[in-house]
Amino acid sequence: MLRYLPFLLSVALTLFSFVAVWFEPAWISGLLVFGALAALGTHDLFFSTSTLRRNYPILAHVRFGAETVGPAIRQYFVESDTVEVPFSREQRELIYKRAKSVNDTRPFGTLKDVYGRDYEWINHSMVPTPHGDPDFRVTIGERSTQPYSASLFNISAMSFGSLSASAIRALSRGAKLGGFYHDTGEGSISPYHREGGGDLVWEIGSGYFGCRNADGSFDPERFVANAHDPQVRMIEIKLSQGAKPGHGGVLPAPKVSAEIAATRGVPEGVECVSPAQHSAFSTPLELLEFVARLRELSGGKPTGFKLAIGHPWEWFGIAKAMHESRILPDFIVVDGAEGGTGASPAEFIDHVGVPMNESLMLVHNTLVGLRLRDDIRIGAAGRIISAFDIARTLALGADWCNAGRGFMFALGCIQAMACHTNRCPTGIATQDPRRWRQLDIGDKALRVQRYHHNTMIALRDLICAAGLQHPNELGPEHILRRVSRIEVRALAALYRFMEPGELLDGVPEHAVFRSFWADARSDSFGAPEKVMAMRRSKSY
Repeated sequence: MLRYLPFLLSVALTLFSFVAVWFEPAWISGLLVFGALAALGTHDLFFSTSTLRRNYPILAHVRFGAETVGPAIRQYFVESDTVEVPFSREQRELIYKRAKSVNDTRPFGTLKDVYGRDYEWINHSMVPTPHGDPDFRVTIGERSTQPYSASLFNISAMSFGSLSASAIRALSRGAKLGGFYHDTGEGSISPYHREGGGDLVWEIGSGYFGCRNADGSFDPERFVANAHDPQVRMIEIKLSQGAKPGHGGVLPAPKVSAEIAATRGVPEGVECVSPAQHSAFSTPLELLEFVARLRELSGGKPTGFKLAIGHPWEWFGIAKAMHESRILPDFIVVDGAEGGTGASPAEFIDHVGVPMNESLMLVHNTLVGLRLRDDIRIGAAGRIISAFDIARTLALGADWCNAGRGFMFALGCIQAMACHTNRCPTGIATQDPRRWRQLDIGDKALRVQRYHHNTMIALRDLICAAGLQHPNELGPEHILRRVSRIEVRALAALYRFMEPGELLDGVPEHAVFRSFWADARSDSFGAPEKVMAMRRSKSY
């Protein structure tokens, strides 16, 4: 009976207040409060479909309330400063401080367990290099007619639609102030991307937003109209993304506003679908032909593609198509499975796709093995926020890095984990104008620029301490990782790196290449016959 006690007390106090109000009008407030609780308990007991509410009228709501605020309480009061779920308080604090250009030094020693497994560091030199200009850059598309000099740290793909108008404005303006690029995401180029004047990488996904016909197929004329905008510096075909590789997307009809419809080239108020695969090509060779076509239509701007690695034979098929056809992308962006600024199905965000380190190494090794690495630049994205993250990623084979959530933190994101609800408390990941209009675009643009600038200064200091002149000198021998309490290995010893041309001389002693390279095909993304035979016989 104790579980009904709050309900019975509320009923008794309601009756008492009803009588008391005749003698003392001030009891009207008690009548309203206790009456509301009695009404709630009555509904729980007799009309609710929830078993918990029927068994625990009124009390069940305490449990539901605690469950609602639990994540915030854990984040702010319970979790350790170093627990990354998905980003630790220590990581967020670093970005906030750099975005505000306040002192980011730390007292009294590291919070990390330097003897714990997977702890990583870079060794310093006894003869550090003098500090120079931190504006490190890489030239992309050297063989195209409009090569682009990109910063080593840029804003990863985030669409207008997933982010608010004010957030896009601030990012674009910050990119302009800092001299780095802003990837549009597959939602195409909105007026807010153009408003800030920053360099843009136009990402084209399977929905061909901004360059599509009414039936969703690719429209070359609309592509040319957008691609020739001077703000668009590179063209990126999105094959897959780290957050939900192999999964299409749907923007519900109520969210397809007039602005989003105009930006994407779709009907207003109609469900907007991003298919899981492209219709403009269906084989690795056709993908490369599409790359060449977009490069020509854009007037010679660097053109490449972004992918999250899945089945290795599909990537090998693309690599073989490059080798056989000599049609090369200017760049490849490798997106790790740990990436993702938008909402994704639980299984996809947790268990689909290859993490960035392994993906990056597979792409880098393949190009080295085919002697194509010098002709193709590689970008990488996947939970990169600090100068050390950039250094480690470059050491593994990347030429530059992109970040999405890092720049969201610079805008003021508090990791409320409400991106998918349209109720983002900071006005960043929402289309609710009552929320995004409160975002101060001028201030947030400065924070974006400062975060980038101060991170690049930290990267400069890091490589100078290692005795290097430029981040492109970083190699896997520079980064060390603890593999046990008493063992340390350089990444060069932990991972197998190919020699130039090794794939041209035969199949190397590398498990994934030994298993899938020989049977991968440039004319099909399909599984090789060897894999199909294993599936049929269950001989894994």
